[in-house]
Amino acid sequence: MPDCRRTSVRSNSSMEVRFVLKRLLVVLSLALVAGVLPVLLLEEDALGAATLPAGFKQTQIVSGLDRPTAMAFAPDGRLFVAEQGGRLRVVKGGKLLATPFVDMRGVTDSTGERGLLGIAFDPNFATNKHVYVYHTLRATSTSPARNRIFRFTANGDVYTPGSGRTILDLDGLSARTNHNGGAIHFGRDGKLYAAVGENATKENAQTLTNLHGKMLRINADGTIPADNPFYNRASGKNRAIWALGLRNPYSFAVQPGTGRMLINDVGQDRYEEINDGASGANYGWPLHEGPESDPAYQGPLYWYGHGNTSSTGCAVTGGAFYNPRVVRFPGSYVGDYFFADVCSGWIKRLDYDPATGGFVRVLHFASGLTAPVDLQVNDGNLYYLSRGNGSVNAIRYAP
Repeated sequence: MPDCRRTSVRSNSSMEVRFVLKRLLVVLSLALVAGVLPVLLLEEDALGAATLPAGFKQTQIVSGLDRPTAMAFAPDGRLFVAEQGGRLRVVKGGKLLATPFVDMRGVTDSTGERGLLGIAFDPNFATNKHVYVYHTLRATSTSPARNRIFRFTANGDVYTPGSGRTILDLDGLSARTNHNGGAIHFGRDGKLYAAVGENATKENAQTLTNLHGKMLRINADGTIPADNPFYNRASGKNRAIWALGLRNPYSFAVQPGTGRMLINDVGQDRYEEINDGASGANYGWPLHEGPESDPAYQGPLYWYGHGNTSSTGCAVTGGAFYNPRVVRFPGSYVGDYFFADVCSGWIKRLDYDPATGGFVRVLHFASGLTAPVDLQVNDGNLYYLSRGNGSVNAIRYAP
């Protein structure tokens, strides 16, 4: 989970549609969701919280999730949801299945911001059935706790026993339990990318001698591509480093079609960042936070300050491009990038302008949400994962 201790688009124009709204006070305790809510399908008037643009409405798909952290749609339409404690749940036919895909609670350390934090499906899932997860492996008498990328083979709605395989073991963690990152996605190039936090140790972000505070790029089998930018400067598994200088990149997204990557980096005292993903980039942490002009570092595409207004927050989460196969939102949304703030409970969007080929402004989209931690676009609709009430919700356009 991103921590909550703590405006502008780098483009031709910088406009913000501001709304006066009451700030939700979100308590992100480890016992926030008890997992006793029933599986329901609720319309917007029953949920009663979200404020959406005209013509949009919210539907709660499922509830009863225990401290959810991330979600991903399988190519066949099922939705997989990670619970921080170690269970990977399946939503099928609008229902939360009672039996998890896999239960890793026995080996997962979920203290602080550790736990089951990321999910990805192999591009060849239809044939190989490979499901990847990012989670924190518990310490043993001979080894410290560490984050790792692990792979399972699916057998219907559960994993195949004995199919588990470690794809990449990350470095051992210190006693600090925050800043783990955790998002994993396949890129357009077929490589698996992983966002890793700096383990609350600033110096980690600027070194090539460990994997903390980095974006990683590996092959699906865990080997390291020889064309990685630091392959000849780093050694061993550190050759997996694709970009560095990040604090806690809790989420990122890859744009369908173009392969463009945007990385959401949770800030410390001043700013939240959305960065353009680039091979070999150095995003500057801890030397810089938010906007800067040092040519040695890549500044953020967009940043916003910390506070409790409709345009500030404390931790950027989620992230999804609106480029579905079937467009159900108005055409002006195509190419936009949605992102959320877990503390302020809003979703905004970077507005894409096809005439210039870039983002030209930031627009408000939704408010009154309870601790949104992940966003996904599927079947033309926008889905958000609420940690605050352990639910998956869909936002649809239905004028």
